[in-house]
Amino acid sequence: MNTIRNPYAPGAGTPPPELAGRDELRETAMTALARLRIGRPSKSMMLVGLRGVGKTVLLDRIRIDAEDEGITAVSIEAPENLPLPSLLVPALRSSLLALSRVETAKHLASQALGALAGFARVWNVSIGDLDLSFDFAAEPGIADYGDLEFDLQQLLQLVGRAAAAGDTCVALFIDELQYVAESELAALITALHRAAQRQLPVAVVGAGLPQIRGRLGRAKSYAERMFAFVEVGSLDEADARTALAKPAEAEGVHFEEAALSQIVEQTQGYPYFLQEWGNHVWNVADGSPITVADVERGGARAVQELDGGFFRVRLNRLAPSEHRYVRAMAELGPGPHRSGDVASALGRDIRSVSPTRQALIDKGMIWSPGYGEIAFTVPLFDEFMKRAMPELE
Repeated sequence: MNTIRNPYAPGAGTPPPELAGRDELRETAMTALARLRIGRPSKSMMLVGLRGVGKTVLLDRIRIDAEDEGITAVSIEAPENLPLPSLLVPALRSSLLALSRVETAKHLASQALGALAGFARVWNVSIGDLDLSFDFAAEPGIADYGDLEFDLQQLLQLVGRAAAAGDTCVALFIDELQYVAESELAALITALHRAAQRQLPVAVVGAGLPQIRGRLGRAKSYAERMFAFVEVGSLDEADARTALAKPAEAEGVHFEEAALSQIVEQTQGYPYFLQEWGNHVWNVADGSPITVADVERGGARAVQELDGGFFRVRLNRLAPSEHRYVRAMAELGPGPHRSGDVASALGRDIRSVSPTRQALIDKGMIWSPGYGEIAFTVPLFDEFMKRAMPELE
């Protein structure tokens, strides 16, 4: 078939042609932001899920929905080892500059920009070569104390007051939130808590791997009351079939029912894998309808593509001892597994492999769904490890 017309979009955060099965989540998020905008209490939101389930795509789609409704929204990605102030300052500056052009919010936005300048100076934040202290005159004594929890409370309260005056809500859309240090998460949670107590329209819509629940809980014991945690997982069979069939039908192409069922089974309904399978199956098919034979050929190519990219990149980040640990996990199946069982598979004492286990958690490769348990953060990674390392060392 015409590969130029291939409708599928495998990629990191690439919007799929059909965002199936996520309408309810989008509506929930928009309801929360709309309530905050009019001064009604509502929680911030946290999208939680494994790699490849479409958290980034969904986060960006909600941001677009929010902007369409007049909400002031900014995107932030939290890379490893970058301090929270360095993430927040550019985003808040962008929001406040937009509010400073709204007549009713101009004065408060300017005051907040001055506080932001002081905050940036104290926390050594700059945007490229731009010194924010010269961008706007700093407001002495506001958000420049040097204690992140205290400073961020003051700063977000000023941002919230400017947003309320401008008849909007400031929503920070933060991806990969699990990489933010727990002490900094504590400051962010406290600042959101104080803003909520004062009914100010400031919110975080975040996304992270499953360990973000534990990190937020350890940061502040009341975090579970500040966030609505939303599980983003694989699609059910009906939605998975829609995600595959609808884009093809828009191009005048149909699937045999058995072909659709086989892709859903092989991908387990994970959105990224559905796009990868759809892409390769389309490219090998001779025409419509797409058959089981096409799925077998395209599926083999999809596995090869994943092994060389999606899976291999993650494996290459690991040290040899970590390779052996995740291979031992794979030997036990998809998981979750008891940490002691993994140690036994390695022929080691559980205490001797605890540093390796923690390093893998820190790198976002595994997580702990329960006390003493571990699981992969990447779907189907156990099958890949058996292909990459046929024998457990």
